[in-house]
Amino acid sequence: MAGAVLAFLLVFLLVPVGLVVYTAFVDGSGGFTLGHFGNFFGQSLFTEAFLNSLAVALASVVVASLIAVPLAYLTVRFEFRGALLIQTLGVLPLVMPPFVGAVALQLIFGRNGSVNLLLDEWFGFKVPIMDGLVGVTFVESIHYFPFILLNLVAAMRNIDGAMEESAQNLGARGFRLFRRIIFPLAMPGFLAGAALVFVKVFDDLGTPLVMGVTNMLAPQAYLRITSVGIDDPMGYVISVLMIGFSILALWLAARMTAGRDYATLQKGGGSLQRRRLTGAQAVLAYGWIALVLLVVLAPHIAILLMSFAQVWSFSVLPDAYTLDHYATVFTEARPMIGNTLLYCVLAAGLDVLIGTAIAWLILRTTIPARRWLDSLASIALAIPGLVLAIGYLRLFRGVDLPFTDTPVITSWVLIMLAYAVRRLPYALRACMAALQQVHVSLEEAAQSLGATRWRTARRVMVPLMAGGILAGFVTSFITAAVELSATILLTSAESQAPMSYGIYLYMQSAAGRGPGAALGVLAVVVVALGTWASHRFAERTRAPERESS
Repeated sequence: MAGAVLAFLLVFLLVPVGLVVYTAFVDGSGGFTLGHFGNFFGQSLFTEAFLNSLAVALASVVVASLIAVPLAYLTVRFEFRGALLIQTLGVLPLVMPPFVGAVALQLIFGRNGSVNLLLDEWFGFKVPIMDGLVGVTFVESIHYFPFILLNLVAAMRNIDGAMEESAQNLGARGFRLFRRIIFPLAMPGFLAGAALVFVKVFDDLGTPLVMGVTNMLAPQAYLRITSVGIDDPMGYVISVLMIGFSILALWLAARMTAGRDYATLQKGGGSLQRRRLTGAQAVLAYGWIALVLLVVLAPHIAILLMSFAQVWSFSVLPDAYTLDHYATVFTEARPMIGNTLLYCVLAAGLDVLIGTAIAWLILRTTIPARRWLDSLASIALAIPGLVLAIGYLRLFRGVDLPFTDTPVITSWVLIMLAYAVRRLPYALRACMAALQQVHVSLEEAAQSLGATRWRTARRVMVPLMAGGILAGFVTSFITAAVELSATILLTSAESQAPMSYGIYLYMQSAAGRGPGAALGVLAVVVVALGTWASHRFAERTRAPERESS
């Protein structure tokens, strides 16, 4: 089992990525060189793209933090009616693919969007918030701030309320209390979320492409590979930089909390006394949260309206409505929906199979260096989908599928494998958590009654892990359903295209934006239903535990 898992990780993760890195450092004769990097930084186009990507990623972290930190603090530390609903609505942006949100936000906040049309009519000016790099930053911040919100809410709930009370007894109040006590204790959660935002934004391909911004690293890598060719060294240099900065961001987040003690004596829920807001404070807090949620929910509202809009141009709302876009989707794009379900079900199934195997090897065996399997699988978090796709195209060039004459790089198998590899860390974490809750004595009891190791796994271990396995499956499925970075390079024919690729194609023309929006709504529905089903199943698995206790 360990050999099979390791072989999978080597062939479909380490070797393709290693080949990308290797190609960036060798010349035409196979010798080591740094000349490609010299050429990269010697060209103003690439230097500008590098600095733009860095600036957009850092700015997105700042803007996302300005949204998430007050939202988390207000809903966790104060008596707030509807706090759970506010936190739930705050996570909704993750349900929508960021490149779909980019198109939707153009309709609301673009130069001729609803907001600017009203501002121009009422006050005589417009706010160009969706132009260029500023627009990319705005879209990315709106989409990815829930990563900071989720981690920060969890961290703040675990803070011992006695520490806050002690600080108040010593005179700490207001912003000083937050700055000196609350935020430092929640720093691990904040840094974890901020690192994820940086990595996601730095590696994102779909949003800049849809917005017509190509002077960033990911679009430049895509354009070089698709226009110059798979042998162009600049694409590999860009890939190495993307990998390096992704790993650097995750390492810095871990390094900044290393050696410091953030532990408290008890969780915040046991002794936390939520404070009341005064009348004026409540008005300001609710007003600010309403504004944030209005902006956060704007893409969902816009994409829904757009999917029904017959005409929506230079007007605050659509001029007429129709169901034709959905009819077009169900006639023209039906294969895309089927492809999405096929690829994502296979990828998620492969993820939970490998994730369960790795979890069992780590927690139930004494194989030397078994912890390395966890590390190897988790590397996928730092590997952009675009980089993995480039590695696949180079590694499998000239290779045919077994027993066929079909080249591997023109088959849909690589799309599915890219989805599986990129989502493996999510399934692995869920499977590890589930197996840690299954006491080894249950398996020992089954084996003592004559059950083989395989029968024990099938009849005891897997049923008890069902909740975690399903959570891993659903997480892998719903995140793979909106993957574009790897899809856009690996899709060789329209007959293989999944929904994400179809949305991208439709959005390239004004006439196709209606069907693209309809397909985007369907993608959001698929993701939302998957998330809802996961929560429902998790609640059902917890119900017997609560009844027995």
